[in-house]
Amino acid sequence: MPGQVGAIENEQHGLLTYLAQMRYVLRLTGYGLTDEQLRATPSASALSVGGLIKHCASVEDGWMSDVRGEPKTLDDQAYADNFRLADGETIDEVLARYDRIAERTEKTVTDLDNLEHPIPVDHSVPWNSKDMTHWTLRWVLLHLIQETARHTGHADIVRESLDGATAYPLMAAAEGWPETDWLKPWKPA
Repeated sequence: MPGQVGAIENEQHGLLTYLAQMRYVLRLTGYGLTDEQLRATPSASALSVGGLIKHCASVEDGWMSDVRGEPKTLDDQAYADNFRLADGETIDEVLARYDRIAERTEKTVTDLDNLEHPIPVDHSVPWNSKDMTHWTLRWVLLHLIQETARHTGHADIVRESLDGATAYPLMAAAEGWPETDWLKPWKPA
């Protein structure tokens, strides 16, 4: 996938494409890391690259479950567990789950084909506005782009703290870009 989103056909396509781009850049933060590094928390926070990828997959799954009107339950422990790779859980499993969630998101949005589709606001949590009755599918997609981008930034910091790698050199390595005077693909130490 290129470093920039290409031409946009329409608003729905644009929202899905930007969400896909953010997922891809988030995935790149784990490129070439060992299982130990994926679980490492080298910054001031308790966040890890693997945990952030898992969290973004879970958040997208939860929001799209709301869009589809599916019941969901998430207790405090399950929420906390979404920020870390469990013992024995591999990044390949997390990424495969994220791929399935992404496919289901695209199918849901395409099948609905209505960015104004209403989704009831959950008023049981304090951060949701009490004066709103519903979100729209457009709002949910914009929120998922924002949420994924925010956590990609967190993952960038964690990754850079681990081995100094940053987004474009990682992308260059993953995609086999040629080395230039100003951009050198990441290489393991």
